[in-house]
Amino acid sequence: MKIVIQRVSEASVTINKNKVATIKSGLLILLGIVNEDSQEDIDFLVRKTANLRIFNDENEVMNKSLVDVDGEVIVVSQFTLQASTKKGNRPSYIKAAKPDIAIPLYENFIQTLENEIGKKVQTGEFGADMKVALVNDGPVTIIIDSKNKE
Repeated sequence: MKIVIQRVSEASVTINKNKVATIKSGLLILLGIVNEDSQEDIDFLVRKTANLRIFNDENEVMNKSLVDVDGEVIVVSQFTLQASTKKGNRPSYIKAAKPDIAIPLYENFIQTLENEIGKKVQTGEFGADMKVALVNDGPVTIIIDSKNKE
């Protein structure tokens, strides 16, 4: 499981010209799932996400977490995070989990994150053609792979 975390001053998701999610200060999380992912991957990523100290303190030092600043969250499923570009110029998405595996893991990630941060998490819609808008604050963008815990 891979996530791209972007610290935002605002973000939104639009589907068919209908805004389905909107936040101010917080995180936009793009989530890519593979067949081998499990609750262990979710737990690791959720703990990291909730406690990652990437928000500024009173001295403008990144020393506060999402929980510390009571930030908002949007989670968007993005199978293209699992792209393989090893051969040729057309990415392969063979590693990306199919919906029957990915949807329950996606929903479980959201529920686990809500439990961890104590508030509702907004989302896109799995498999939809989404327009994601954001103002990356910093910019701060962090990629975490549950299979490569560096």
